[in-house]
Amino acid sequence: MTWLETIIIAIVEGLTEFLPVSSTGHMIITQNLLGIPQGDPFVHAFTFIIQFGAILSVVCLYWKRFFQFDHTPAPIGSSLFGRLKHRYRFYWLLLVGVLPAVVIGLLAKKSGLLDWLLDSVEVVAVMLVLGGIFMLFCDRLFNKGSDTNKLTEKRAFFIGLYQCISVIPGVSRSMATIVGGMAQGLTRKRAAEFSFFLAVPTMAGATLLDLLDLLKEDAAWATTHNIMMLILGCVVAFIVALLAMKWFVAFLTKYGFKAFGIYRIIVGGIIIVLLLTGHSLVMVD
Repeated sequence: MTWLETIIIAIVEGLTEFLPVSSTGHMIITQNLLGIPQGDPFVHAFTFIIQFGAILSVVCLYWKRFFQFDHTPAPIGSSLFGRLKHRYRFYWLLLVGVLPAVVIGLLAKKSGLLDWLLDSVEVVAVMLVLGGIFMLFCDRLFNKGSDTNKLTEKRAFFIGLYQCISVIPGVSRSMATIVGGMAQGLTRKRAAEFSFFLAVPTMAGATLLDLLDLLKEDAAWATTHNIMMLILGCVVAFIVALLAMKWFVAFLTKYGFKAFGIYRIIVGGIIIVLLLTGHSLVMVD
């Protein structure tokens, strides 16, 4: 990978991480268009690690919410664990929400399924179209949220289950968790914000695992050039995501998913037609 390729992929990641269009899917498409060889362990790791750079923008933008503690008295008679849950409720809900992804993600990675999916632009294209069709109707199906509905442990866990679907590139972690939140009675805005928060521990764990795997397999990848590319990718993704996030929340709250669904169908449809007619996605030799 070159410096220019790194910047282009990082921009794509930053723009799409919080949009329900699949950032991983778009990075795989972009890598194919740029002619970057698929199947390389460093390319796989790069795809996940720069997502963590984008996710850190959540902590920056929502730092007051992210570092919050409940200072109200815990219910009378609460155990020590109950008092801790009360005080650190925000982090407890994140832990409950991330558990399903930890289990499913580890199983998918250990089985080799995740690496296979990351090499398949066909899977990305099909899932973009299917997800787009679903998004044309999901506002009608789930747009019954109320600000009075609180985020409970049960709701956080079910949102975490929805997040597991995004192990398939092209599904979109953002879409899966936001729809999961709406299905649990949250408004689009509150579902989107919890989706952002849940992304932090999820992507932190995925990044750590990828780094450990890279170091286990062969530390030869850790050249100065590769490390600098990772740092550059994370910084660019962070800046671009920071700019895109606020716009997305406002747009989603006002207009819903339909525009994103149409976009997904168009992009996925074009790729499927190209593949079926024997054309390569590689535009740069």
